[in-house]
Amino acid sequence: MPALENFTTHAYESSRGTIELAVKTSASSINAAEKKPGLIWLGGYRSDMDGTKAEAMVAWAEEWNTASLRFDYSGHGRSGGEFTDGCISDWVAESLEVVRNYSKGPQVLLGSSMGGWISLRLVQELQKLGEGDRIAGLVLIAPAPDFTKELMFPSMSAEQQSELMEKGFILEPSEYSDEPNIITRKLIEDGQDNLVLDAKINVKAPVRIIQGMNDPDVPYQHAMRLIEALPEDDVVATLVKDGDHRLSRDQDIALIKRVTSALL
Repeated sequence: MPALENFTTHAYESSRGTIELAVKTSASSINAAEKKPGLIWLGGYRSDMDGTKAEAMVAWAEEWNTASLRFDYSGHGRSGGEFTDGCISDWVAESLEVVRNYSKGPQVLLGSSMGGWISLRLVQELQKLGEGDRIAGLVLIAPAPDFTKELMFPSMSAEQQSELMEKGFILEPSEYSDEPNIITRKLIEDGQDNLVLDAKINVKAPVRIIQGMNDPDVPYQHAMRLIEALPEDDVVATLVKDGDHRLSRDQDIALIKRVTSALL
């Protein structure tokens, strides 16, 4: 991990009480003078800020002499709060809080999987506040906007859907952890309040999408739907023929780096 990175916890006042959010930042001595965009990592569902791609982003920021920011949503990684209490609205609000408190000026958002959805919602929330110019660009890696409605709920059997509604949660095996996935009714229902694919999105900044065609979790056709929802923006999608959902192989990391550097 780069020596210039600092770790802190941010006391976030939520409807569930005070939650300590784990935050890592690195600063650049020339960032403010050159007005060079910083980099912000927005991770995926049940992932944390210490993954391969997030670590790579911090190293790139140091190489490019620009600032970086990464953090864990509540119930994720080193942040407080229970995972089962969280939902998309919570994680969007937390992201807005951290971005506004720990970054300055234009930023390139790197959103992975669910982080792609969070990135799009974050753009919308910043625009509501008159701060849309904070976004210099988006790099969306296997983005999963609206996944609760479009991917997660439809993949459940009728029995699972019924159990979810009755018990408030279900457990599913995870390909990425020994612990099962916990899917809550709250997550599914709250997702309805954060849908972005059925309406036009206007980021007003370049959007770059990197999507594996061998992704078992987010089909590449889902990325095509996202492109259609961005009719007014500069959008370029790169399909990786043998890429999976993680996109964390050396060649995948190199591709993400090239795409990100072009936005700086």
